[in-house]
Amino acid sequence: MDAKVAQSLHWSTWRSSDNIVRRHGGSLHFSQRQSGSGWKNFQTIVSYDLGCRKGWNGQKSVVLKVSCSSQKTQASVLQSESALISVDEAALLKNKAEDVGSLLEGRCIYLVGMMGSGKTTVGRILSESLNYSFFDCDTLIEQTVGGITVAEIFKLYGESFFRNNETEVLQKVSSMQRLVVSTGGGAVVRPINWKYMHKGLSVWLDVPLEALARRIAEVGTDSRPLLSGESGDAYTQAFKRLTTLLEERGEAYANANARVSLEDMAVKYGCEDVCKLTPATIAVEALVQLENYLKKEGTRLK
Repeated sequence: MDAKVAQSLHWSTWRSSDNIVRRHGGSLHFSQRQSGSGWKNFQTIVSYDLGCRKGWNGQKSVVLKVSCSSQKTQASVLQSESALISVDEAALLKNKAEDVGSLLEGRCIYLVGMMGSGKTTVGRILSESLNYSFFDCDTLIEQTVGGITVAEIFKLYGESFFRNNETEVLQKVSSMQRLVVSTGGGAVVRPINWKYMHKGLSVWLDVPLEALARRIAEVGTDSRPLLSGESGDAYTQAFKRLTTLLEERGEAYANANARVSLEDMAVKYGCEDVCKLTPATIAVEALVQLENYLKKEGTRLK
């Protein structure tokens, strides 16, 4: 999308009713002509589509889509990086974040778990609810190495090179505060990494292997360098390799201060498939488990 079009989305949300058209289904449509240097004859049209969607648990969620077009640029749709959050989930997140925020005292939160466990998605939601910043270790490593992907780093330089960079990233972020950090699936293997993560608090997102393999198979294994070399279809490849990796890393994941078990959550919410648990619900559970740990920690210190 043209940069000027993107900038135009910073307009105030208060619009004059004269140039807003309400449409069936809850959508709004308005336009604004830009003025000033570089904006000659530039008119931008923005449509807000406010729809409702029902989740697996029957809750209604408000969906906001922003479509932007102009005389110079084709229509584009902007989507939030965060997952869809229902009104009820947003309220739960807000309340629980307020409860946990004072106990955290600015300490960083490190999310650990197998590849595909949702660390990045849940991490973004947690950071927003706590008013923390969000860092993704893999992304930071990619930037450090020159913008190439994790898969390319493994191919060109090997796993050891990647792990060394991972440790350097964790060392740097461990000196900061008010961060939610999504770590790589293998970050837990090196004891030195735990030294840095224990400066903050860690949460293990524990997802059943079947669900992980299904998620990964749906998007493909090309971006997962540690899943190569197995025979069979995408699901079988992922499941075999994930089983081996969990055997190697299971005890290390257990070093986390708090554990979020999606199997336990599925039982709690009466959900047959853990993949139907929303990221926001998992984020709430992460806050609950952190709160339990912090209260026990506070009791031990008294």
